[in-house]
Amino acid sequence: MDEKDQRKIYLRGIAYTVAAFTAWGILPLYWKALKQVPAGEILAHRIFWSFVFAAAALFIYGRRHEFISMLSIRPNRVYALVCAGLISANWFTYIWAVNAGHVVEASLGYYINPLFSVFLGVVVLKEKLNFWQVCSILLAAAGVAVITVTYGRIPWIALILTLTFGTYGLIKKVADIESLMGLTLETVVIAPAALGYIIFKQAAGTGNLGYSLSLAALLVFSGIVTGLPLLWFAKGAQVVPLSTVGLTQYLAPTITLFLGVFVFREPFTVVEAISFGLIWVALLIYSLSGMKWMYRLQPRLFKKAGM
Repeated sequence: MDEKDQRKIYLRGIAYTVAAFTAWGILPLYWKALKQVPAGEILAHRIFWSFVFAAAALFIYGRRHEFISMLSIRPNRVYALVCAGLISANWFTYIWAVNAGHVVEASLGYYINPLFSVFLGVVVLKEKLNFWQVCSILLAAAGVAVITVTYGRIPWIALILTLTFGTYGLIKKVADIESLMGLTLETVVIAPAALGYIIFKQAAGTGNLGYSLSLAALLVFSGIVTGLPLLWFAKGAQVVPLSTVGLTQYLAPTITLFLGVFVFREPFTVVEAISFGLIWVALLIYSLSGMKWMYRLQPRLFKKAGM
């Protein structure tokens, strides 16, 4: 493969990655369009139709036998149950937060998440951090502390989103299961319960699937808006360096933050500006932490300690 072909593949990978994070960033617009539907019902539709989308994709790609084989292995079923619980809690919290007017706090959760993932890597996987990476985590913790102390409450929406998605990511890393296969495994174990809830709501006359054609279409297509970005991300991550993916992921919470402030007109106070500012600086430091010139800038004492 010549250099020109490699560049085309790389640019295509960048396009897929940017498309995935852009889609995740603008998802609040989609959930806002469903604001008349309770968060629990939206979640049930998102789970069930995500399973339908993922199962159809596996069938199209001829991977259904591979899926059946993976599902027959007990550790994979345990993985699926745990991940299904975590991602369901994450999706429910996010949908509820958007429709309850907490888009800014939701974006805070996804800004914190990469640094929480680093923390999990150190504690669980025994990965080592350098001086600047430790500084970035401490700055992010300070950003959360500013809101907690000033508001007199813990930013629980941001923390639930961080804890559930960060732990979900850790399990997926340890399990090392490809994204489409993982999504199918995770949704197949709770799709029956989701479908049962949808049928119950419809039978009771409180379901929204038959309310209008446009609303029904939005509920059904929630599976596609969930599954497509995951496929795009998987395609991009195959050819784009992890460092580039790491920087690109901040696109999603940035778009979400702008939507919260400028489209949904949520308040963005001085306290939130300080908190977000600390986290943005933390992310910048972490992104640059591998550079040689950053190593030269760190205190000599930490160089001797091997950090």
